[in-house]
Parts: sequence; C-alpha cells; structure tokens
Amino acid sequence: MARALIGIGANLPAGDGAPPLASCKAALAALAALPGLRLVAASRWWESAPIPPNPASPRYINGVALLEGAAEPAELLAALQAIENAAGRTRPYPNAPRVLDLDIIDLDGLLRDAPDPVLPHPRAHLRGFVLHPLAEVAPDWVHPRLKQPVAALIAALPAQDVRPLT
Repeated sequence: MARALIGIGANLPAGDGAPPLASCKAALAALAALPGLRLVAASRWWESAPIPPNPASPRYINGVALLEGAAEPAELLAALQAIENAAGRTRPYPNAPRVLDLDIIDLDGLLRDAPDPVLPHPRAHLRGFVLHPLAEVAPDWVHPRLKQPVAALIAALPAQDVRPLT
C-alpha cells in the first residue's frame, strides 16, 4: 500500500472571505475524499513566515496529511491541482501568496526528476513548515534521496519562523 505525504498551505483568504485555516481544513477534507486513498493522519496546523521572506506577504498556515492507497504521481498531482483550483488558486508568479497550496512531499519513497511531480519534493528538506508537521504524522520518515530521518533534517535547519497553532 503506497504512502503519500501531502503538504497543505495557505496564506490568503478564500474567495468567500474564509481565512487560510478554513481553506486548509477544507483541503484536508477534500484529500480524505480522494478515490483510492485513505486519510491516515493529519498534523496540527502550523504558522510560518513566507520563504523566501516577503514583508508584503501574510503568514502561512501549514500542515501535512498522510494518505495510504493506490496513487500514481501524475494522477495524484492532477487531483491536488483540481482541489487547489476549486479553492480559487491562481499562479501569477513563483512563490506568490496563495489561497491554497498542495504539494506531494513524498510518494512511497519514489525518486523522480521528471516529469512533474518531482519526487520527493525538491525543497521539503529545507523548510521547517514542512518538516515539523511531517514529523507529527510520519516520525519514522527518511528522505528517500538524502537518506536522512526527518528528525535529523529538522536538527539541520537554520532558524525559521515556524510555530504550531495549537
């Protein structure tokens, strides 16, 4: 049974004015409803400063979901993008503030450089807003390319403005 780690993030209100936390919770519910996959665990919600730093960008809400089931990378990516699009996601420029962002962090240890999605996520190991919630749902996770456990990756992070909401 495949194991997928999905990063969830948002820092802009939804089109209906709902705050980013509500968008993240709705995305988690949408992930739980994906055919062929089962939501096994969800992290707490974390708040973080944008990376790269952008004083004009609101803080992010982030979490990680652990799903199990049958998942083909391109199909899973398309399903995540459909959830983002339904939430009103636009992509005006790289690292733009967003209503919703869903990323495949890892898909059963698969190494994939092309086509999209690149796996594991190429910057996940550098981001506290990914690693801290990931450690909550998969404390035994080892980065498939770097062969380092999540705890070691967290210990190696430079200082980042990340804290749990609860």
